[in-house]
Amino acid sequence: MANIDIAKLSQMVKNRRGSKNLRDVAAEIGDVSISTLSRIEQGKVPDLDTFLKICEWLGVPSTDFTSEASISEDDHKTKVLYHLRADRNLDAGIVESIAKMIEFAYDNSGKLINKESEKGL
Repeated sequence: MANIDIAKLSQMVKNRRGSKNLRDVAAEIGDVSISTLSRIEQGKVPDLDTFLKICEWLGVPSTDFTSEASISEDDHKTKVLYHLRADRNLDAGIVESIAKMIEFAYDNSGKLINKESEKGL
């Protein structure tokens, strides 16, 4: 689950608001109350709907404020293998064969990308 970097969100809202008053900014964003904007600037986490509206107003993707944006390749591989092994509809031998292919793909993806870039692909 991703965590919102509320300090970053708060600072960006303050910067974008500048010298405008909260009432004008709330109207500009649309369907966001003055008190909600004030709470966000004080470091409180908004509800999802408000968060997405503010991201749109700021002109940035919501992932700019989440730690999940920096998930490593190993985390992806671990999640894929976990879900594969959790599937009780697959034969254990097939699961292990697929798991080996996935591990091979992750272990060699960097090598393939480097070869393609050397060839200018």
